[in-house]
Amino acid sequence: MAFVRSERRRDQAAPPVEPVALKLLVAGGFGVGKTTLVGAVSEIRPLRTEESLSELGRPVDDLAGVEQKRTTTVAMDFGRITLREDLVLYLFGTPGQDRFWFLWDELAQGALGAVVLADTRRLADCFAAVDYFERRGIPFTVAVNCFEGAKVYDPDNVREALDLDPQVPVVLCDARKRESAKDVLITVVEHAAKVAADRRRPAAD
Repeated sequence: MAFVRSERRRDQAAPPVEPVALKLLVAGGFGVGKTTLVGAVSEIRPLRTEESLSELGRPVDDLAGVEQKRTTTVAMDFGRITLREDLVLYLFGTPGQDRFWFLWDELAQGALGAVVLADTRRLADCFAAVDYFERRGIPFTVAVNCFEGAKVYDPDNVREALDLDPQVPVVLCDARKRESAKDVLITVVEHAAKVAADRRRPAAD
């Protein structure tokens, strides 16, 4: 009985785990799957700021390769996923069109890292996102969204085409599938942690 009481007191005394909250961005070109990825992985109903595409937007919204797209994000997508008991990720999907880029600086504040979604049929659409994170020193991972019917390229070929540094992870994914999207997020967190450790090391030495 004394042992049982001792175990009960120890359980009662254990403080609850306070999770670490991390902020990640999901970026990329128009129609590349940012809203889909956030929705696939979020454990809460994602906040979406989508509006229907209109005739007025046709001159500025390039629908080549995504002709069936009917809506567009005009502010951000927001979702949350718990990777571990002590680690929660908050996801912010950025708008893809150039005219909404003024929102990026606000969304990027405090971000641990970012996912740059890429579509190999329109690879040039992700150049701007890659440049944005490189200039600001925000660690990022390029995730190639493998659309049905699109040719699948080796990640090293994608890295060469985007002229990425060797340490930047490039992975293949299906933004519709939770496990695939989750693997992408884990890759980003691990990469960002390594970058942070490397940045601290010279100061420590």
